[in-house]
Amino acid sequence: MTEPHGDRSGAIRPATFADIPEIRSILAEHGNDGPHTSVDIVGPYLRHVIAVGRTLVAEEDAHLVGFGATLETGRGLHLADLFVRRNRLGGGIGRQLLDGVYADRWPRTTFASDDPRAMPLYIRAGMAPLWTCLYLEGTATLLPGDDRNLTTQSADSGRLAALELDWTGIDRSEDHAFWASQADGDPFVVLDNGDIVAAGYGRARQNGTARALDRLLVRPDHEPIAPAYAALRRVARGGIVLVCLPGPHPAARRLLEAGFRLEARDTYMASEPDLLDPARLLPNPGML
Repeated sequence: MTEPHGDRSGAIRPATFADIPEIRSILAEHGNDGPHTSVDIVGPYLRHVIAVGRTLVAEEDAHLVGFGATLETGRGLHLADLFVRRNRLGGGIGRQLLDGVYADRWPRTTFASDDPRAMPLYIRAGMAPLWTCLYLEGTATLLPGDDRNLTTQSADSGRLAALELDWTGIDRSEDHAFWASQADGDPFVVLDNGDIVAAGYGRARQNGTARALDRLLVRPDHEPIAPAYAALRRVARGGIVLVCLPGPHPAARRLLEAGFRLEARDTYMASEPDLLDPARLLPNPGML
């Protein structure tokens, strides 16, 4: 997420589906969208955040120069995106969008990119940097065998939404339906001796070079390492898998020692320190 600050700003209005092509061109400027063939991850994601979240665009001379989006996660309001065209950085657009999408809502969360403009703006918006998110990529053959006694099973999004509600008290039914609908989406549960101990989603990636573990929630009373391995093994389908792994997760060191590569990183930020358990939620970085 890239955000400027300064004096000049554009007119802010709610986003519509008709804005998606220009929003995608802004994302492409920052390397967050690109060519796709039969698999499109970004387009459906943007339609979802416009439909269910609070998405605003900044417009100048009938052209979009920035956009921001927040989603209610049950843990707070999560900033999913904040991007401004590169030639308009420093014009105050990012701060205006941030104020608009958060309004007066608390608690707040986001994932800040390595862009040096990101973290200061989010700190001024009331959030503190708490830990690094590691985007790790590797093959299923590298995974340790701690999950050998666990199995996985396909499930529908309604079942997974019900599990999250039972385990956390949070109803994210609309988001679960979206995660299940993504390209080559694979909703599943992880079982330990027949008991469900985790629920997650796999999907294709837009660049087509690997699959992604899109999200995994582990039952609060179960240890988190073996379910994470079982989920990664399932989603990889014998090939390469990418996961957003919180830095404090107990599997981080072991995956790196096993040969998983660090492809990217960002920083989880929040207005309160204990909104989520980084050992038992492998988040969807845009939606938490």
